[in-house]
Amino acid sequence: MSFLRRHRAATPAGPDFDVLAMDPGDWPGNLGAGLLPAPDGSCQGVFLRYDLFGGRGPAMIIGNLPEGSPARDLADGQVPFEVAQLLDALENDEDVEVTGVEDCPVMQGDNLLIVRKIKLSESRISCVQFDRSDNVLVTIASWDRPITDDLYALLKPLPAELFQQG
Repeated sequence: MSFLRRHRAATPAGPDFDVLAMDPGDWPGNLGAGLLPAPDGSCQGVFLRYDLFGGRGPAMIIGNLPEGSPARDLADGQVPFEVAQLLDALENDEDVEVTGVEDCPVMQGDNLLIVRKIKLSESRISCVQFDRSDNVLVTIASWDRPITDDLYALLKPLPAELFQQG
């Protein structure tokens, strides 16, 4: 994957890497994006919120966290950043923990993708993770919707222009 370049600023103007997500034009709902800034202004991750519920909260959050992002460092049983963001956006203050992890092979065209299915104490949340070829960790957290193998075929890099500040 190619890397997106930008000038260092006090607040991130966009990601330092391609963001793997569903194109907003392919999604029949609202899209929101958030950046995780480091103190030096670099981008430590990007998460996208897809809302199918008409403003009542996101149906799905897709996170892209590069190597070294502090959001990747989790204690045992701690939920991924994207799951915490999904719960926060839904104003759900339930205490949710990871109860297990299962590796599943998924064929995408000619490529084999090893997907980690993360089992959570809240059964309405589906969560999967996989590593991109450039060591960016992609996490998908979905509320009240199972994540099927078809979803991975919809993921693609989004253009940098989507993340530029006006």
